[in-house]
Amino acid sequence: MADHERRVMVTGVGVVSPLGNDVETLWTNLLAGVSGAGPITRFDASNLDSRFACEVKDFSTEGVLDRKDSKRMDRFVQYAAVAAHGAMQWARLDLDAVDRDRVGVVIGSGIGGMETFETQHRILLEKGPGRVSPYFIPMMISDMAAGQVSIRFGLRGPNFGTVSACASGAHAIGESLRLLRAGDADVMICGGAESTITPMAIAGFCSARALSTRNDDPQRASRPFDRDRDGFVIGEGAGVLVLETEAHARRRDAPVLCELGGYGASADAYHLTAPAEDGNGAARAMRRALQDAGLAPEDVDYINAHGTSTPAGDPVEVQAVKSVFREHAHRLMMNATKSMTGHLLGAAGGLEAVITALVLARGIVPPTINLENADPRCDLDFVPHQARTQSVRAAVSNSFGFGGHNATLALKAVK
Repeated sequence: MADHERRVMVTGVGVVSPLGNDVETLWTNLLAGVSGAGPITRFDASNLDSRFACEVKDFSTEGVLDRKDSKRMDRFVQYAAVAAHGAMQWARLDLDAVDRDRVGVVIGSGIGGMETFETQHRILLEKGPGRVSPYFIPMMISDMAAGQVSIRFGLRGPNFGTVSACASGAHAIGESLRLLRAGDADVMICGGAESTITPMAIAGFCSARALSTRNDDPQRASRPFDRDRDGFVIGEGAGVLVLETEAHARRRDAPVLCELGGYGASADAYHLTAPAEDGNGAARAMRRALQDAGLAPEDVDYINAHGTSTPAGDPVEVQAVKSVFREHAHRLMMNATKSMTGHLLGAAGGLEAVITALVLARGIVPPTINLENADPRCDLDFVPHQARTQSVRAAVSNSFGFGGHNATLALKAVK
């Protein structure tokens, strides 16, 4: 049975992102309102309706993975390994001084090894089945971010991946909270990883009319809550947290950014891609997270919104927030960091949990950029244009995925 008295702390964070491959670079760019969007460089996108993305730049696995191992991993797994390494360094986690049987890994990915899938499919068509790599399957499947991090660092606790589209990373963190409370682990390495800036993925999202087509101005294309938004900007990367029971963190004098206090999950049970129009599923996830954390709505000062910049999704999230927080909704801050990072799909919840933890620890809220003409249905304080220095007692991070998957994390400042 889970012990809700067993508090869980965030002691480390690591990232690979379109705004930097370490936490401090990401944070500096977020506060400056920098957009990570630009023309796609990885392949010729000239025949696609959407020809830009938030790509990871200057990425290297040096110092984390050797070249041989790296070649046997899809890009999303490489991102996960580098972000996990950074999170453990931040946490000052000496793996030789802890019980590795009690250190687990849960890392989500909405799509998994799409790049590997496309590459090996071309080989199948052009060269025949005998030339398909024997590593094709273990490079492609979504659980391999968690599996390879476990193997690379010798972590033998609970180990699995979560797959719930754009809620995958948040679900991984929430399920890790439950494992720690249940006493199944002392430490969990958790978050999300994704790399789907590929011809097939872009074409599919374009066919679904999900992506922005503002090809002439990519940096202004991701505009959550703005009247002129026309779809999301696809991103990639990884966001990973180190979670520890409070007792374990205290024993080793670990650095603590904040407490992970609660987790709520729900289903819309409504539509393949569209959110429930009344926002009920999102609202139930938020209420459950607050209840789990022992928070009243008035205790929350900040929400990191799912805020994807889609015509349907943004006003539904605002409606859900209003139904949960009522009049307090107009007093809290609610930003959309996807305006700068783009939408990292299954990694979004991981990256945004990292950002939310930093907001609690540092008392600065990054802006929502490109909010030039607010949608009348979106009338909350979205921290437009400029970062804001303000202490935050408690915060919520929302993640909602295709298929009606909703996950909310509730985090608390540590005094």
